[in-house]
Amino acid sequence: MRVAISVNGRRTEVDIEPGESLMDVLRRSEYTSVKNGCDRGDCGSCAVLLDGRAVNACLVFAAKADGREIRTIEGLATDDLHPLQSASLDAGAVQCGFCTPGMLLTALDLLEHTPDPTEDEVRETLAGNYCRCTGYVKPIEAILEAAARMRGAR
Repeated sequence: MRVAISVNGRRTEVDIEPGESLMDVLRRSEYTSVKNGCDRGDCGSCAVLLDGRAVNACLVFAAKADGREIRTIEGLATDDLHPLQSASLDAGAVQCGFCTPGMLLTALDLLEHTPDPTEDEVRETLAGNYCRCTGYVKPIEAILEAAARMRGAR
């Protein structure tokens, strides 16, 4: 089966197998930031934005992405780092980096819909992103700082 998808603003057509996940298609198509951490939707390392909303790509059939917009971490920055990326670096919120792409895209979904989130809202948003290294303190601080930067407060 052939599907047309737009990834990071670039339209492409890909051949897929019946029942193949969006995660597998994206990884095969050069988007290796989409990690396979559990293949069950538990860890969030495969999170992408699908039509602007965070989804676990391992749980989305690739056929369901036909004609839709997908955003991966490769499409987050343009010329400069996105505020989420720079705040994460500034806060030391990146350690091994395995969970970082999914965590940042999940956070972007939150910030695009809730520009001034509370710490509790950030914590709730990250509940689906499993991280073994950071302990979540620095990522939460980074997301709150990125929110302020995106609002122009800093």
